[in-house]
Amino acid sequence: RLVDKKIKDYLSIFGAVSIEGPKWCGKTWSSLNQANSVILLDDDETRQKADLSLELVLNNERPELIDEWNLLPKIWDAVRRKCDETTEKGIYILTCSTKLTDEEQKKKIHHSGAGRIGKINMYTMSLYESGDSTGKVSIEDIKNGKMKNQINEKVTLEKLADLIIRGGWPSNLNIAGDKIGIIPKSYIDAILDKDMNDDKNRDKSKMLMLLKSLARNESTVVSNSTLLKDINEFQSENERIESRTTVEDYLNVLNRLHITDNQDAYSENYRSPNRIGKSAKRHFTDPSLAVAALGATPKMLLNDLNMFGFIFESLCEHDLKIYAEYHDAKLFHFRDERGNEADAIVEFPDGTWGAFEIKLGANQIDAAAEELLKLKLIMEKEGDTPPKLLCVICGMSNMAYKRPDGVYVVPITALKP
Repeated sequence: RLVDKKIKDYLSIFGAVSIEGPKWCGKTWSSLNQANSVILLDDDETRQKADLSLELVLNNERPELIDEWNLLPKIWDAVRRKCDETTEKGIYILTCSTKLTDEEQKKKIHHSGAGRIGKINMYTMSLYESGDSTGKVSIEDIKNGKMKNQINEKVTLEKLADLIIRGGWPSNLNIAGDKIGIIPKSYIDAILDKDMNDDKNRDKSKMLMLLKSLARNESTVVSNSTLLKDINEFQSENERIESRTTVEDYLNVLNRLHITDNQDAYSENYRSPNRIGKSAKRHFTDPSLAVAALGATPKMLLNDLNMFGFIFESLCEHDLKIYAEYHDAKLFHFRDERGNEADAIVEFPDGTWGAFEIKLGANQIDAAAEELLKLKLIMEKEGDTPPKLLCVICGMSNMAYKRPDGVYVVPITALKP
């Protein structure tokens, strides 16, 4: 996994490393590659033992993996104290699939761990990690102007639909094609049946309505008020959600469970930040969850290319985020009050940035390139820092190339960090 390099690096810098991400994304396996011992706190007996005496579980061979530490939050402060007692690096690896509530943070965590515990986000697999991208083109080569024109393998719409429905779940890679939707669907079922309830019981039907609304609005900038309106438009009067507070509470649960992973707005290099739209773009942490929430099939995606396009955009931005973070870069989206926008912005550590448009069909490449060039021209005219690179990421092209106008065109199935 691409994140393995960062885990190894952080273990040489910090006393402990905390890895957060959705269930089933591979946190434990990646951690086991670096650990010499392991404590699994999702085992009731082990957790009870640790609750009685943390010393019984914190003195194993190091690096020691403590899996799902959030099930016993006092572990965090204990690990931080252990790090304070020694100059040794990389003594603990903590994993977590559910963020603590604000109330739990206040009551059960007394120190942020800053300087002692390095935090890493982990995601489901990118197409490059799953072997579905040839990796002929790297983000780094595009940034440095070294990309060479490449012929890539031809990809069909049917194949892209399958990749979306399968998702980046490691356990789903070798599942038969007609069964690839089962794991994402079971993930949604687990949220509804158990995971959404922590300190209070929530309405299963209301959570399902919210999940469907988020799926209908995948890869868009949409407010909580609009989500509420969208939900109620599809429900009978006695089934509606009446309060935006309820929507906010349920969204918070999805965020803590790493079900949603929204894409922030970009404004750092734009001189008039008051003109920038500040809202994040809505995303599920894996595009397969959007499809599962809607109960969509490959045939349904192929019959609704508009919806297909939005979920394909989600797939590309999911991978772009992984590739960006591999280079310690950050992913944003851009939109201003005049309607100028870019699907994705990658800001690199050196302050340079690239603008990306994402299109499912090759027939949309020219229009996407024009939008990127327009954005660059506006930046230059207004004295702002223009993008260092412009790139159209596409689905239905088997060629990676640089256009005469300087815009790169790259199939998502050819991309790597």
